[in-house]
Amino acid sequence: MDHFSYKNGQMYAEDVALQDIASAVGTPVYVYSTATLVRHYTVFSEAFSGLDTLICFAVKANSNQAVLATLAQQGAGADVVSAGELERALRAGIPAEKIVFSGVGKKPYEMRAAITAGIKQFNVESEVELEALNAVAQEMDVIAPVSVRVNPDVDAKTHHKISTGKSENKFGIPWARTDEIYERIAALSHVSATGVDVHIGSQLTDLTPFRTAFEKVVGLVKNLRANGHDIRHIDLGGGLGIPYDPEAESPPSPIAYGAMIKEVLADLECSIIMEPGRLIAGNAGVLVSELLYDKKGENRRFYILDAAMNDLIRPAMYDAFHTIVPVKEPDNAAKITADFVGPVCESGDTFAKNRETSPLVPGDLVAFKSAGAYAAVMSFTYNSRELVPEVLVNGDKYAVVRKRQTLNDLIGLDSVPDWLKS
Repeated sequence: MDHFSYKNGQMYAEDVALQDIASAVGTPVYVYSTATLVRHYTVFSEAFSGLDTLICFAVKANSNQAVLATLAQQGAGADVVSAGELERALRAGIPAEKIVFSGVGKKPYEMRAAITAGIKQFNVESEVELEALNAVAQEMDVIAPVSVRVNPDVDAKTHHKISTGKSENKFGIPWARTDEIYERIAALSHVSATGVDVHIGSQLTDLTPFRTAFEKVVGLVKNLRANGHDIRHIDLGGGLGIPYDPEAESPPSPIAYGAMIKEVLADLECSIIMEPGRLIAGNAGVLVSELLYDKKGENRRFYILDAAMNDLIRPAMYDAFHTIVPVKEPDNAAKITADFVGPVCESGDTFAKNRETSPLVPGDLVAFKSAGAYAAVMSFTYNSRELVPEVLVNGDKYAVVRKRQTLNDLIGLDSVPDWLKS
């Protein structure tokens, strides 16, 4: 469920008309719903009632300060993968002791920043990273808490670009080497193993791969404890999918997911860390765009929008589906078929092909649904297109939480060397 719906012939975000936001801020524009963020966080957290659980929002899904601050008020922690995301989480009010640091390529300065902040743990992904972290911690005369991310070699049956749990993926320690790695941790002077971490991919729509991976981890924890390692928690990652296309996808509910985890981990007596991102933020945002031109091709009709692949890369990068709806509530006019495309000079700048839609005319607005995760956060400035604004709605109020970048902002990032100046 989300809080975007038609009222009085217009699509609203909670109690604010998207048309009013577009008129004031311009398009393209991302719009987020506070009520949806809060509801999704609440539904997810309640699915684990009875368990000692820390929910760390995956900052990579949506790193806007207003979104993070909204979730911080609900008690969320953060899963970060860079010093920048760490700083964003801290500035948004997420306590350091609720932050876990993941990622395969942590630099020494990032390790120092995380240790200085006092984060809960590092999710270590390789032996070389472990050695580097131990060296940094030794320089700082501290003991760094770590969980080892294990690669269970489980096929998540998701898009190959967001699969992370197979042996061919770059993530995690090979399953066969886990005993060796934990023995190495025990031998090092400035790291301490407190948990086990696993994350097999994103946008999973079936619980079976989760269960397979989690059952393997339970066996691993029991083995590690038998060998004298004090494993107190398991980080189960994120990855539960959302229905981008409700007619084609029906992901398990958080309640079903929680029930499965309670069953698998029933007798382990571990605290649980979860890293949801898309599930919390995905359906809490839309991208609003204006139709520029209705172009008739040889055998196709093109709806050319002012949004482009640099604003929303998911369709070009993942062949991802987004529902596209008119902001003005459609009447009973016969549907037509069109390609929704952007103005960037790439054939890949295509959002949907042969999509059935209500007829539109230039000036009409459309909303891309399920655009709250891996959307604005992945935007870029190809073709010297400025980054678009983000807006947060709360009831009948809204605020611009990232202003539209200007050309001066964008071009001002460049500098011209003295030898080129006249």
